[in-house]
Amino acid sequence: VCMRCSAWGEHGMCWGGPFVLGVQGVVLWLALHTRALSASHRVTESYIQGTLDIPLINKTVGQCLDETAERFPHRDAFVFHRDGVRKTFAQFKEEVSVNPAYQAHELEFVIRKVGCKALVFPAHFKSQKYYDILKQSCPEVENSSPGGIKSKRLPDLSTVIMLDSKLPGTFHMDEVLQAGDSSHMKQLRALQQTLSCNEPINIQFTSGTTGSPKGATLSHRNIVNNANLIGMRLGITEQVGPADYRVCIPAPLYHCLGSVGGCMVTALHGSSCIFSAPSFEGKATLEAVSQEKCSFLHGTPTMFIDMLSQPDFDSYNLSTLRGGVIAGSPVPPEIMKMIAYGTTENSPVTFMGFPTDSISRRTETVGSILPHTEAKIEDPETGKPVPLNTPGELQVRGYCVMLGYWNDSARTREVISDDNWYKTGDIATLDEHGYCRIIGRCKDMIIRGGENIYPAEIEQFLHTHPKIEEVQVVGVKDSLMGEEVCACIRLRAGQSCAADDIKAFCKGQISHFKIPRYIVFVNQYPLTVSGKVQKYKLREQMEKHLQL
Repeated sequence: VCMRCSAWGEHGMCWGGPFVLGVQGVVLWLALHTRALSASHRVTESYIQGTLDIPLINKTVGQCLDETAERFPHRDAFVFHRDGVRKTFAQFKEEVSVNPAYQAHELEFVIRKVGCKALVFPAHFKSQKYYDILKQSCPEVENSSPGGIKSKRLPDLSTVIMLDSKLPGTFHMDEVLQAGDSSHMKQLRALQQTLSCNEPINIQFTSGTTGSPKGATLSHRNIVNNANLIGMRLGITEQVGPADYRVCIPAPLYHCLGSVGGCMVTALHGSSCIFSAPSFEGKATLEAVSQEKCSFLHGTPTMFIDMLSQPDFDSYNLSTLRGGVIAGSPVPPEIMKMIAYGTTENSPVTFMGFPTDSISRRTETVGSILPHTEAKIEDPETGKPVPLNTPGELQVRGYCVMLGYWNDSARTREVISDDNWYKTGDIATLDEHGYCRIIGRCKDMIIRGGENIYPAEIEQFLHTHPKIEEVQVVGVKDSLMGEEVCACIRLRAGQSCAADDIKAFCKGQISHFKIPRYIVFVNQYPLTVSGKVQKYKLREQMEKHLQL
């Protein structure tokens, strides 16, 4: 059985081999045909192209959702576990969400950047008081009539809709819904018919782990096809009963992992999206997986580490889990079973493992390329291709590449070439089977006395230490070597350890120049709201802590 090909159909191509259902030991063979991996399929240079047998979908998000709702009207589409709210596909109505951690300057930035005309939000979420935050940038809202806001700093914004309490200058959502009638629905349906799948549907702001966020502009075609191929690679198909596929999404919906890897996969394949809590909580996620009998679990590495460290982890029945997606940053093999790779700018997933991949493939690589996608590895300095298994910058081309950064042609030209190759900024390698291994970020690479050091490599090694719960490695400035390696370690609960113990653990196991000069024990890391470690902030903190 071909273990790397994602195509299927009438051309002797397999979908991906056997898939273990985990029900009474039954193994369902998803392959329509089987074949051995011949020498002609081996990769000979750091370039790979996905298969072309699965046709791309030229439909809008709305069209896909309507078709799925018609097929599965009574199936759970979205379940909000903590609130006890369930929406079938027939009941589902679209809602709008913004990043709940935005402060005033961040909210003002994104509203101005995209020319936002309307905002929909609750009065508050946790400690965030949205109306008060909005007033900092738009004080005119209090003295405006609903729908008639005229703001000096936010000139495009005219309407604010509240989901709960009605406040000055705003509409209540109930008012908006009651104002609509059949003529408005007719206008809406007519407008939907004019939409093209090549038009923008999602301006997805990047998480800002290395600087200010950028608005990656994704089309219907981008996210519809990426969601379709993600679902197929996971094994969610009608033939094996998608009613069994329940995906737990602790990641936020303003993040590509939640919006495309979760909600859009649901819209395309009819799987059920389970939201464990309004924001990530390790215990709540485990409860949701257990009680809702989830098949897949998507999250960032920090989320998985948090769940695995729960003191009552063994008490949860997780037997229904078949796999999942870990995304956001490089993942230590010790916590990885199945992984995908992607970026917001690529809609997001470009590489993904099969459920049938061997454990070594799952823990060493991010899988093989998805259909209709190309990838290559180039030397970031020379721009020339590198040999197989040689680190370089990963570049991607295909249907999945974003339209560009919203209203930012200069930044777009920096990352997308004239022939549409997207420069990911990630250091990676390709092997002879076309499997990709992510080593780290170009910007995170440490140059110590002329030696290139990849933090992810050291992190993966240190994760094998029995007392270490999590580790992040950064480069800190040094007057002699240029940079030195600093390991920021979070120990397991109840454990103690000294820096010399860590260095002794490294000696003879990794190259001497990779052994961290500085070892700092920490309780937490600076994170984005989507759970990614902000290494540039961590680096600043360590340099200040070490008085460098």
